[in-house]
Amino acid sequence: MIKAKKKFGQNFLKDESIKQKIIQAMPNDDLKVIEIGPGLGDLTKKLLEKEKNITAFEIDLELCEYLQNSLESEIKKEQLELVCQDVLKCWDDSLHKKEYNLIANLPYYVATNIILKALSDRKCKTILVMIQKEVAQKFSAKAGDKEFSALSILANLVGESKLLFDVGGECFDPPPKVTSSILKIEKKRDYICDKLFKDKKEFESFQKFLRTAFVAPRKILAKNLQSSYDKKKIKEFFEEKNLSPTLRPHQLAVEEYHLLFKIIG
Repeated sequence: MIKAKKKFGQNFLKDESIKQKIIQAMPNDDLKVIEIGPGLGDLTKKLLEKEKNITAFEIDLELCEYLQNSLESEIKKEQLELVCQDVLKCWDDSLHKKEYNLIANLPYYVATNIILKALSDRKCKTILVMIQKEVAQKFSAKAGDKEFSALSILANLVGESKLLFDVGGECFDPPPKVTSSILKIEKKRDYICDKLFKDKKEFESFQKFLRTAFVAPRKILAKNLQSSYDKKKIKEFFEEKNLSPTLRPHQLAVEEYHLLFKIIG
């Protein structure tokens, strides 16, 4: 019997009803599916039953051997490709040459990094991940919500981000000490291809701008920005948009952040 390994942040989902709800949340299309962290292959098998073509990335070599044996026929039929590597080491500009949907049960320590990579990957069309609830709230929050953050802006600038439902610790083996959530991001645009930013360098500058904006989340946004950007331009933007000078970072809309950056960035 394979036991979950703490060094990989593993918690195996055992609740069948939750597994089914995750599968039902997947897009009903013919796109390639990339799964990160297939674990014991429970979701993988359900996806294969729906005749999905899958590439699965698994970092745990013991689990890889288990999956190679239990899913041998699907691998031989080339319905499933199993990649026994750290997905982040394989991820350049795009994780696959074809458009794909991403599904993953992500360890908490790499969740944010993987989602950000997927958001920037123009081939990735839908992101469906199980992550720590607090992280899901940051990606799915809307302007005005106390959880609204730089992650919310990066997600909602290119698509629609939703927290679908929570998953309690009792649904896992071993049970984690935190509540998980299913996050779904349906991408509508691309940062570069849809000309939100002229190139990667400008996009990286936008990410730096967001870090500055949220450096002190409960303080005044204008004061956060004035440490690195032109005070006069910031003031003019606030006056032109009829925004309160005491606005906090979580109160400015996604589109206004993008516009403000274009003016002062």
